[in-house]
Amino acid sequence: MKTSYQSPLVSRYGSQAMLYNFSDEHRLITWREVWIALAEAEQQMGLPVTGAQINELKRFRTRINDAAIAKYEKLTKHEVVGHIKAYGEQCPKAKPIIHLGATSATITDNADIIVYRKALAIIKKRLTAVINASSRFAAKYKGMPTCGFTHFQPALLTTVGKRACLWLQDLVIDFRNMEHLLEHLPLLGAKGAIGTQASFVSLFNGNINKVYKLESIFARKLGFKSVFPVAGQVYTRKLDYSILSLLSGIAQSAHKFSQDVRLLQGLGELEEPFSKDQVGSSAMAYKRNPIHCERITSLSRYAILLSNNMAFTHANQWLERSLDDSANRRLSIPEAFLTIDAILNLYDSIISGLVVYPAVMAKRLSQELPFMVTEDIMMAAVNAGGDRQELHHRIRQHSMAAAHRIKQGGDNDLIARLSADSAFAKVRHQFKNILEPRKHIGLAEKQVEMFLKKEVAPLILPQRH
Repeated sequence: MKTSYQSPLVSRYGSQAMLYNFSDEHRLITWREVWIALAEAEQQMGLPVTGAQINELKRFRTRINDAAIAKYEKLTKHEVVGHIKAYGEQCPKAKPIIHLGATSATITDNADIIVYRKALAIIKKRLTAVINASSRFAAKYKGMPTCGFTHFQPALLTTVGKRACLWLQDLVIDFRNMEHLLEHLPLLGAKGAIGTQASFVSLFNGNINKVYKLESIFARKLGFKSVFPVAGQVYTRKLDYSILSLLSGIAQSAHKFSQDVRLLQGLGELEEPFSKDQVGSSAMAYKRNPIHCERITSLSRYAILLSNNMAFTHANQWLERSLDDSANRRLSIPEAFLTIDAILNLYDSIISGLVVYPAVMAKRLSQELPFMVTEDIMMAAVNAGGDRQELHHRIRQHSMAAAHRIKQGGDNDLIARLSADSAFAKVRHQFKNILEPRKHIGLAEKQVEMFLKKEVAPLILPQRH
């Protein structure tokens, strides 16, 4: 039993991959990778940085001396300076050139973007898995008729697979937004104290071309094709908002899915996976609560709200920078990623094991479909010589009577009533054919096939190899 608070995102929900990505160890190793890349770029551009110094930095890249860092940070009250001193203590040859030309944000902001890119790659992998599982579910049930709802009231027929494509389409939009962000994610670069690159201009004795070339080499060594063309001391926090806005979009998609499943489980049509020894309620032994969908809904609300946090953080940055973003970002950005990571793992588990109950759907259709096909019956009777207005009047009377019977606990006897009405005598033999559910799903099945082929397959097929 722990005697101090620990975030549930750590103890209950987050995956090891994402937890490590935002760990202190990985963060500090990434700082050192940034220092090494900067030193290598400076050596390549002719500054007094030796191979021996770089090799020493690399030798201690992952050997984080925690005690020394804590000692120096307590002494200096500055996180980056404390680490520079501790790293320099390990690397006496390289000590004179560590952080050459840089400011704290050169290290922290570039490292943050690297960590965020890795986190986005984890989320992309999770999202791909969910899209893959969702596409299999949609294909399997593409033609299974079910009652469609508007306003949570029975409307017309759709199919289980078509409804799944509504969930899937949201994920496809999220995936494309993710790809765009990853493709165009820039590094801060080597911008200096307030973004003017003055320190690097000084290092190169005013040779501007060398400053630009240094930054390009630095970015490439860290695996980036581009840098922000302008910046203050830090990269614009608009990027943080863009990242959390993307994560919020995924949360919105997952919330929609999980809430739909909760509604359908309440109707008995679908059910999230329920393990053999799982307990639904400590009091009501029969309960099978949709706890995993409820968890998605709960976590999604939190992730959606975090994007607003970053909106206000960006809006409140002063001039070239202020530090009121720092503590906030340490909390909100990792937690947003950890939350989405947990949500997508739950989503994958649910959609992969979602249980469908066709008999319950068929029973609901037997209650609702007679009302839905009354126009077809009326048109058939008109074609057989009936009076449209009289037929409409009779259908309305029979429908009201059948609806009243249902509300009193009876079955829907609308078809029996119409069969007994002489106005429909010429077409009653058509009723069975008219009541075939698949005749009323429109293009739902074809839409599923076309959507999976044109929109989804290009996204997931490359991931299978």
